[in-house]
Amino acid sequence: MARFFRQLFGAIVAFPLPPRCPGCGTVVAQDHVFCLPCWQALDFLGGPACAQCGQPVALAFHEEARCGSCLADPPPFDRARAAVAYGPIARALALKLKYGRRPGVAHTMARPMQRVAGTMLDGALVAPVPLHRRRLWSRGYNQAALIARALVRDGMGELALDLLDRPKATPPLRGLGRLARERTVAGAFRLGQRWKQEIKGRRVVLVDDVYTTGATVKGCARALKRAGASEVSVLCWARVVRDGDDER
Repeated sequence: MARFFRQLFGAIVAFPLPPRCPGCGTVVAQDHVFCLPCWQALDFLGGPACAQCGQPVALAFHEEARCGSCLADPPPFDRARAAVAYGPIARALALKLKYGRRPGVAHTMARPMQRVAGTMLDGALVAPVPLHRRRLWSRGYNQAALIARALVRDGMGELALDLLDRPKATPPLRGLGRLARERTVAGAFRLGQRWKQEIKGRRVVLVDDVYTTGATVKGCARALKRAGASEVSVLCWARVVRDGDDER
């Protein structure tokens, strides 16, 4: 009976407010579903990739193969994965979530992120990349926290919204290169006070919306490893895919 009333209520709501494609706004069959053109425009990741940073590669000889950048300068995290390559539709969703006050987009992102995560989330602390309090106050919410909450709603992992703090305010990273980004976020992150003992020996999954150069998640991973985390993984909605073996 309860299920019948939920379906009835959903049908009533959907009549004046039909589900729409999160990419372009076209009416679709159900929530969090893309229309066919937007679905085809998304570049889903899942083929051969660097075992550490997740950068797609043309050929991986074995599942632990690493790209040249990770061999030359290993990142502090153990592995990073993203659901899709950064492109027009992926960017549109990220902007809707970050600036458009569309919290439901977090659930749209979480679905393909769960698929690419595999067993990454099982038994792990799931923590968002934190915002500085000034940016949090101006925006009203942390988009990474919304995604993290959506990821664990099915019991996958343990939500740890306050695992990391961001006491240092940093300027926007847009337009900066990899080294400039890493210098900007150096020392910007620290472990939350109540986690000093609980973090030791735990696996952590860092959640963010977009992986550009990896500077932000590297800063987070360093703080977590210093605090005693046994493994730090990164899970994002989209990542910028570099051509060849350019810098991250």
